Amino acid sequence: MKLENTGIEGLVLEYSPLTHLMEKNGFMLGGSWDYERVTYDYKINSPEKNITYYLRIQGYAIEGDVDRKTAVIELLPPLIGKHYYPHGVEYGEQEEFSSSILDKAYNLLSNLKEEISHYHQS
Repeated sequence: MKLENTGIEGLVLEYSPLTHLMEKNGFMLGGSWDYERVTYDYKINSPEKNITYYLRIQGYAIEGDVDRKTAVIELLPPLIGKHYYPHGVEYGEQEEFSSSILDKAYNLLSNLKEEISHYHQS
């Protein structure tokens, strides 16, 4: 599910400070690399059996190369997904999320936006 109006989408940062801020806030950089895209995930544990939620922030290079760590990244709207063991993560709009999970996601994004705003490029 796409999370709208978070203030994250459209922000532009250099790759290295972005990755540092994301990791500092508990997000992990996706393991597969790409010349033009990055993906950061935050794992949200759940009291539900065999279910984990993921907050995902993606971005794409508007200049430079991601693999060389010289990219300038523009962030896309964050996504929240539900992992179904053993099948994988579903990010579809048909997924339902409790208010506590959504509140946690929006709080994480608010804190992240605050930090990113110090590095954001116009």
